[in-house]
Amino acid sequence: MTLSQELSWRGFVNQTTLTDIGAVDTPGMTFYFGVDPSAPSMTIGNLATAMMVRHFIDHGHSAILLVGGATGMIGDPDGKAEERDLKSIDEVEKNKLIIKSQYEKIFNGKDFTLVDNYDWFKDIGYLSFLREVGKHVPIRQMLGRDFVQARLSEGGAGISYAEFSYALIQGYDFLHLFREHGVTLQLCGSDQWGNSIAGVELIRRIAGGEAHVWSAPLVINKATGKKFGKSEDGAVWLDESMTSPFAFYQFWLNVDDEGVEDYLKIYTLLTKPEIEELMNNFAANKSDRLAQTTLAYEVTKIVHGREAADSVVRASRVLFGDALFTDLSDDERAVLERELPLVAYETDPLQTLVTAQLAASKKEARTFLEAGAFSVNGQRCSLANFDIPHGKSLVKRGKNSFAIIEKK
Repeated sequence: MTLSQELSWRGFVNQTTLTDIGAVDTPGMTFYFGVDPSAPSMTIGNLATAMMVRHFIDHGHSAILLVGGATGMIGDPDGKAEERDLKSIDEVEKNKLIIKSQYEKIFNGKDFTLVDNYDWFKDIGYLSFLREVGKHVPIRQMLGRDFVQARLSEGGAGISYAEFSYALIQGYDFLHLFREHGVTLQLCGSDQWGNSIAGVELIRRIAGGEAHVWSAPLVINKATGKKFGKSEDGAVWLDESMTSPFAFYQFWLNVDDEGVEDYLKIYTLLTKPEIEELMNNFAANKSDRLAQTTLAYEVTKIVHGREAADSVVRASRVLFGDALFTDLSDDERAVLERELPLVAYETDPLQTLVTAQLAASKKEARTFLEAGAFSVNGQRCSLANFDIPHGKSLVKRGKNSFAIIEKK
């Protein structure tokens, strides 16, 4: 399969300045892809475009991966209804390190060059930038951007000169990388199209060169019609301190049947024959959720590594009755201890269940026990035989209520 065929099949074709998408089938292009450190982690929205980058690398193109130390100090205004709060230099520096480490995980084993646009912006004087860049950008072009029109319209929040100038800064990145690294293609999400075109124009006007943009569409949840990547708690982050590997895995495990094939194509490296076989098996028995479990494992493995993925799989199997809590290793138990209520056993077992948030009251706990709704380490129990052994035990009520109770 050629690269253009791969990208088309996986859903990575949106807008491009290339007149023939087959141009990417010839190896040897140098391209760049960038992420601003405006947050302390990438999201799975960034991950979708990063997975497209993987395919460009795998088909013989050279990657420049950019961390926007300079652009991150301003923040991209596109898509924002109001002015961003500026990040402190310390915040930007901390976020840069996290983004760099996420690049290294996602592109583990791949050749790429890592750059930071602060390195070339820190020594550019204001007057020099106006003369070299600003002089070549028509104000009408900048005013025509949709987000600028929205901000300046009646009822809009307005826009600062700093955010208005963001496209010039990103456009200069493309020009600099064209000059210094021979970059002729920028890969981006569809929301970055306007900023990327600014770079193409600068290269044409200032350097007399030709460069192009390839954008990927936003990933849409077919079931809701909304942008994919939001959970009940907000964005799904790649940093484990913001979205734990367990919660990350659970997010993918719970995606809808309608969209799971698209997510497999976008977020995994499984081949076309592998995904087709998987979806055939899934269609024959959707209740086993084979497509979701495969998706969840593959994406978690890419973002958090195989060891973490294996641990959360085993921990998840315990919650749903496919394995025993007592068979988990200490590290695997620790996965669940970070996710579930962990309480000490009290003299009164009914009160212990209330403290563990498995019942609203002692009366309700008794009712649930009499109905056989509780299990301890996979063994169903009743009021007559309810007992917590010494050590840590997984107590489950019904299908989705869990706690770990420790008895000294």
